[in-house]
Amino acid sequence: MLVLRNATILDGTGNAPYVGSILVCDKEIAAIGSFEEPSGARIVDLQGLVAAPGFVDLHSHSDLKLKENRREKLNQGVTTEVVGNCGFSPFPSGPYQTMLSEQNDGILNGKETWPNAAEYLTNLHANCTVAHPEVLVGHGSLRTAVCGTHTGPAKEDQISRMEAVLDEALAQGACGFSTGLMYAPGSAATEQELLRLCRVVAGHGKLYTTHMRSYSWLLNEAIEEQINLARKAQCRLQISHLQAVGQRNWHKQDAALKQIEDARAEGIDVAFDSYPYLAGSTVMTQLLPQSSLDQGTDGLMRCLQASSERHKLESYLREETAQKWSDIFVSSLESTANQALIGKNLEEIASDRGCTPESLLLDLLLEEKGKVNIVAFNQSEENLRQLLTHPLCSIISDGFYVKDRPHPRLYGTFPLLLGEICREKRWLTLPEAIHKITVGAARRIGLTRRGQLKQGYFADITVFDPDRIGTSASYQNPAVTPQGIELVLLEGRLIAGSFDVSRHTSAAEHIYLKNELNFASIGEPSHGD
Repeated sequence: MLVLRNATILDGTGNAPYVGSILVCDKEIAAIGSFEEPSGARIVDLQGLVAAPGFVDLHSHSDLKLKENRREKLNQGVTTEVVGNCGFSPFPSGPYQTMLSEQNDGILNGKETWPNAAEYLTNLHANCTVAHPEVLVGHGSLRTAVCGTHTGPAKEDQISRMEAVLDEALAQGACGFSTGLMYAPGSAATEQELLRLCRVVAGHGKLYTTHMRSYSWLLNEAIEEQINLARKAQCRLQISHLQAVGQRNWHKQDAALKQIEDARAEGIDVAFDSYPYLAGSTVMTQLLPQSSLDQGTDGLMRCLQASSERHKLESYLREETAQKWSDIFVSSLESTANQALIGKNLEEIASDRGCTPESLLLDLLLEEKGKVNIVAFNQSEENLRQLLTHPLCSIISDGFYVKDRPHPRLYGTFPLLLGEICREKRWLTLPEAIHKITVGAARRIGLTRRGQLKQGYFADITVFDPDRIGTSASYQNPAVTPQGIELVLLEGRLIAGSFDVSRHTSAAEHIYLKNELNFASIGEPSHGD
């Protein structure tokens, strides 16, 4: 048994903090608040520190990294990660394992696949010790497993087969279903295909999350499509990483939020999530019309080499790209020859090469065989504040791994929220922010014994110093461990932290914590692949 004594407790509900203690017995919280400490319990005094539920990252792309026990999220205080977002999951592969591997590599930073949800979950639970994972079925993966190389609208028999595979995956333990409608092959899905799949999700009472068809020119139309889908399917809807992309679209955010609020008032269970950064990150191919990816990487290379197709792509990029070229930066490349381009924006690189940004983008994709990752500055600070403070918003990392320089959200999302955004900018109170990354997020995904400090719940606990918590992870130097995360417990196990045991414990507890945490390996920065 372990007693966390004299903590400032934020239980995740949004209620005001209070000073009390937490009794951890085996995997659970056995008592909280004021209680008689059991004889023989280990005692750790947390005076001046905050104890909160372990953070829940509702939108992550650590599908292949959780089983490697990567620590980037754990070092931030995250104890639950929801993977399988934006239509990407490493299952089901069906007979198209190689095709799925190629499709996923840019976002999942790896090519491993599994035939079904059951085998993936078995492998994940057997190997992952750094978080409790929850898994969505990715629509892009599902479509590939069933449709293979078939492009365009799915046929009737293919939709029926997708329904059956999705139903099986949800029955095997997947927590919901995600779409990535700006990525091939999900971009080809019709309303009828999505409606039938969402009805399967509704039948299981699980969550449908969507990376919509547009966040820029057609933002409001994309939201309306998803709300109509939820209305007809009667499913629970989560709009992923909501934002208005590009300065000419920033004004659309007010209307977007009103659409969501009106749908909620109508009785549709809809909410959204956002990450606390002005820039996002994705694969460069997302900037192209997704029809250019219908034949995979080989087909894209043929398009880029054909002058007539290339001319069409340049025109598309000139007309449809919402961000300024100076706001789009290269973050990762496949080759060694172009490594000097990492951290530079497309306008700068194009000027150096004496070509247009549109031509440069296509050249880079050709040189790198399609494998280029970008960081793009998308929105305004005013819009970001409006999103993060909205009562229907959960706050996420959307972090994913890349070969070279990842977005700093992979290393610093939650300390940034609790430090800069709460303590310094005062956009949110600490109880409000903790609610958004614990109880609020846990309820969206349907977790019943996580996300709250409550008797009988799993002892997933993050202890932090409210005066120190923060991050210095930057776009130029993202791989920096945050400060102020003192202890992290997952199901009662002490697994991370930078806690000064000599200040807060007796000699016996000092030895106990030092042995439990193995401080020689805690708090060191985890670098990208």
